[in-house]
Amino acid sequence: MFRRVDRWRREARSILRRAEHFHTLKEKEFRDRFKQLRWQARGGAPLKRLLPDVYAAGIVASQRVLGMTHFEVQVMGAIALFEGNIAEMQTGEGKTLTAVLPALLRGLVGRGTHVVTSNDYLAKRDAETMGQVYKHLDLTTGCVLAQMPDDERKKMYDCDITYGTASEMGFDFLRDRLKKGAGTSDYPQRKLFDRNQQGDQPVQRGHYFALIDESDSILIDEARTPLIIGVSQQNRAAQVALYRWCRDSVSKLTLNEDFIYDDHKRVAHLTDPGCRHVTLMAKPVLLDTIDTERIYQHIEKALTAKLAYQLGRDYIVDEGEIVIVDEGTGRKMEGRKWQEGLHQSVEAKEFLDVTEQTGSAATITIQSFYQHYEHLAGMTGTATQARREFKRVYKIKVCVIPTNRPCIRKGLKSRVFPTQAHKYEAIVKDVKELIHHGRAVLIGTPSVTASESLAEVLKAQGIPHQVLNARFHEQEADIVKHAGEKGKVMIATNMAGRGTDIILDQIVRENGGLHVIATEMHSSKRIDRQLVGRSARQGDPGSFRFYLSLQDELLRVLSPRKREKLLKQALRFGRSELGSNWLRLFKRVQKKIEKLDVKTRKQLLKREKEQRKKFREIGLDPYLEMVQA
Repeated sequence: MFRRVDRWRREARSILRRAEHFHTLKEKEFRDRFKQLRWQARGGAPLKRLLPDVYAAGIVASQRVLGMTHFEVQVMGAIALFEGNIAEMQTGEGKTLTAVLPALLRGLVGRGTHVVTSNDYLAKRDAETMGQVYKHLDLTTGCVLAQMPDDERKKMYDCDITYGTASEMGFDFLRDRLKKGAGTSDYPQRKLFDRNQQGDQPVQRGHYFALIDESDSILIDEARTPLIIGVSQQNRAAQVALYRWCRDSVSKLTLNEDFIYDDHKRVAHLTDPGCRHVTLMAKPVLLDTIDTERIYQHIEKALTAKLAYQLGRDYIVDEGEIVIVDEGTGRKMEGRKWQEGLHQSVEAKEFLDVTEQTGSAATITIQSFYQHYEHLAGMTGTATQARREFKRVYKIKVCVIPTNRPCIRKGLKSRVFPTQAHKYEAIVKDVKELIHHGRAVLIGTPSVTASESLAEVLKAQGIPHQVLNARFHEQEADIVKHAGEKGKVMIATNMAGRGTDIILDQIVRENGGLHVIATEMHSSKRIDRQLVGRSARQGDPGSFRFYLSLQDELLRVLSPRKREKLLKQALRFGRSELGSNWLRLFKRVQKKIEKLDVKTRKQLLKREKEQRKKFREIGLDPYLEMVQA
């Protein structure tokens, strides 16, 4: 590892010296030199041999067009990305500018480079900004966005470099499979589509190179939810009646008698007495066409929707629709739906119009999709904890790139409280003190509900603040723009931890920088690191502290009896704050959840591989399902 970093440092210094020479060239000479490099790449010259000159040209173009200068560590990161690694670069180290160099080099080949971001806002922003550099060097840039028609998507994918989100590109892959039909015997990886064939044309032209920003979020966290294209099913009136009846009926069932609920797996199962209870319940006439086993399954889904999925944490209601919220980023997951009736059960729970249940026409996991690329690389600020999973699933190594300036972030001792009320009281007191000292404050919360309940507490105390969560997605750039000013308080879900920069005023910098208040530990240590990493960027001062309580969402995986016992034990001594030894409880639970999530992703990938194998054995496309049924 250290040998590689030393080699990259030497190569980066050599490239920067070469860039100084390129700076002396007049514009016409510079462009002619780059055209020669492009011809060599198209002619089959090894990209590794062209890398020093192409990177030097990219550095010069970035300076001339954007006024941005690559630091030595950014060039090191760019070399690591070309060599197919996950580059762990701390937040604020300029990953977006780093990505320009490997995207430029791979883009010269003309087979399509895909730069993957976590949401449409970042994809559009990066395509518009960095596209100016590519245009200066006569390369084309595209951006695939939600709701874009197929002919426009095809144009975007035909560009040398295409920006987009993981879900949009994954769904385009599945839609292209559906266009090709179900009779395909096998689809070899890395085979380009025949663009000259007649009929409905695919929009993607192949899978040559994917460069994934926030790769731990996309390749690890989002991998728990497969990409699925649905097809409508029959008998809608009976379906709607079933979901609504199940919603009303679950309140008549008793926990541990009629059903058992697994907090860890977030699933409910009927017991034998519970099945008999459901069978004897009065039902509307429309349900006479539905078999008993299916009624049991939907009752279990209604129980799961009621107990495991919370408004403001797992989803929000936006214009009368259920929109899933991603825990890792705090952003809305547009176009995603829970499957097997769970989404409709949540709609019924919230007394919304029940959408049509869909079966699966085509499906693929994130893991399988990115294995189709010939070359894969990624960047993130938090990859070390997931390095084993990256190696096992994607056959890709994690490397840590040093920071440009030493990090001077201060971690203050975590505080643990018995109840949420005690915790909020301490947070309010500390926020007032931080404002008084001229600091900027970022308060991180694990969910939309948590951010809004804390906002009410601050409002009652007369503390001005801004809230950034999935409900305020459109205002994100403006809210973040002012978050680094003196006395500013921003309450945010994990939205603020991915792809956004908080720029500090000089007076805030002099007063100690941005202070991050983490109101809870998340289900993954990586998400905590992302939040903490918002402070002390690029050598700025900054600090952070965790505030925890025994009523935090993290501890919901414990049984109600266990939580109640812990709370009684904590309140027995009448103290408003607990000792630091209680912190071990939170770390144990977090580690347990992380292990469970790894196991879930393993099982998902295993099931998918088994299913694909069966489909290939009978000569059918391994990614199409109900179309072939």
